[in-house]
Amino acid sequence: MKYTGAHVSVGGGVENAPINAHKIGATAFALFTKNQRQWAVPPLTEANITEFKENCEKFGYEPKQILPHDSYLINLGSPDIEGLQKSRLAFIDEMERCEILGLDRLNFHPGAHLNKISEKECLKLVAESINIAIDQTKNVIAVIENTAGQGSNIGYRFEHLAEIIEQVDNKGRIGVCIDTCHAFAGGYELRTQEGFEKTFADFDKIIGFQYLKGMHFNDSVKGLASRVDRHASLGKGTLGLDLFKRLMKDSRFDEIPLILETPDETLWITEIEMLNSYYF
Repeated sequence: MKYTGAHVSVGGGVENAPINAHKIGATAFALFTKNQRQWAVPPLTEANITEFKENCEKFGYEPKQILPHDSYLINLGSPDIEGLQKSRLAFIDEMERCEILGLDRLNFHPGAHLNKISEKECLKLVAESINIAIDQTKNVIAVIENTAGQGSNIGYRFEHLAEIIEQVDNKGRIGVCIDTCHAFAGGYELRTQEGFEKTFADFDKIIGFQYLKGMHFNDSVKGLASRVDRHASLGKGTLGLDLFKRLMKDSRFDEIPLILETPDETLWITEIEMLNSYYF
C-alpha cells in the first residue's frame, strides 16, 4: 500500500493536522508538533493530545502513515557547545512530544559543521546526539533526512547517513527519510531509469531499505549536483514526473509516508491524485 500526503498545517493546534490531511485526500501526512522556529514553546495540553489521537482514528491515520518533522533550529552536529546542548535538549523534547501523541518516528535534518569542524567530526556529534536522545526516550525512531548539501550541511551523501547509523547503538530506533529534491541536488541522478536503478541500488548497498521510514516527494528548482535546496511542484522543476511514476510503481516504497513538501499548497490535492493514479 502506498501512503501519499503532504506536510500540513497545525494552525490552531496539532489536533487539526489530521483534519487538514483528510481535506486534501491524503493517506499520509507530516506535521510540526511545535513552532519550528522557536526554541521554547508551551507543552501539549491534554486536549491537544486527546483530540489529535481521536482525529487520527476518525480519519484512519496510523503512526506508520505520519512523519513528524523537528524544528529547523536544531543542529545535532553543532561545533558550538551551547548550540549543541540547546539542540540536544530540544530534540529530546521533540521525541517526547511524538511519544505523547502516540507517534513512532521523528524526521530531522542531521546538522551542519558551520565550517568549524570536519564532516567526520560533525557526523560523530550527530550520532552522539541521537544516542543521548534514544537513551532518554522510549519508542520513537530517529529518522535522518538526507540533505542537498547546501552551505555546511552534512547528510548529502548516502555514506554520511550510513556513518551515523553505524555509530548509533540501538539500530531499532534509527531510520532515514529520502527527499527527492535533496538527493538530486546532492548529486544523485534520478531522471532516467538507469539513474533511478543505480541510485537505489547504491542506497540499498550503503544504507539498506530496512532503514527507510519515509520519503519527501519534491521536484527541484536547481539542477543535478547543484547543492541548492529549492523545492518545486511536481513536474514543474528539473526532475520531471518520470521519477515519481517509478517510485509509485515500486513496492520498495510501500508502507511508508510519502510526503509532499512542494511550494504551492493549492496543488496538493491535484498532486496527490496524480501520484495515486500512477499507483492504482
